[in-house]
Amino acid sequence: MHDHDDDHYHDHDNHFSDMQARVKALETVLTAKGLIDPKAIDAIVETYETKIGPRNGARVVAKAWADLEFAQWLKDDATAAIGSLGYTGRQGEHMRAVFNTPETHNLVVCTLCSCYPWSVLGLPPVWYKAPAYRSRAVMDPRGVLSEFGLTLPKGQAIRVWDSTAELRYLVIPERPANTDGLSEEQLADLVSRDALIGTAIVRVPEAV
Repeated sequence: MHDHDDDHYHDHDNHFSDMQARVKALETVLTAKGLIDPKAIDAIVETYETKIGPRNGARVVAKAWADLEFAQWLKDDATAAIGSLGYTGRQGEHMRAVFNTPETHNLVVCTLCSCYPWSVLGLPPVWYKAPAYRSRAVMDPRGVLSEFGLTLPKGQAIRVWDSTAELRYLVIPERPANTDGLSEEQLADLVSRDALIGTAIVRVPEAV
């Protein structure tokens, strides 16, 4: 959406959807008038997609792994527990944490639109908003996970949680073995955005 190379942007480009084309046109006009800086917009999007949000969620998980009292608080009142770490605001007003166990794996989807906890996960990935994911995650969650490269044991159930405008979910992955000596920051480094949605599990690098 944010292709700012003027040498490669021509009227005959047709790889944009109608909405993307409208956004591109509006961005072009605002840029020409000096009202926005495209590089600043790209930096903000990149930050929310890959840094601020997912990192916040990873810190919530790391604290739950390291602090049993916090983990219990997270189970009882995720909104308050997450808020105590300073992660509040837009799209994260009402939260529920769901904990993976050897018996149950949790997967989050929004079947109606793309409700997503920005305060702990940043901006939703494109696939999360896609109709294919929104429908198939409910009908065939095991098949969807396999397409993400995640094959779960046959005896492990999959529970699908449907996010809404009123309530959003955060998956707390199982803590990997042999991580007892790691700090919370080191533990957070092991947690990916996809693990917080449930389309991945936490895998420990061999170096750990």
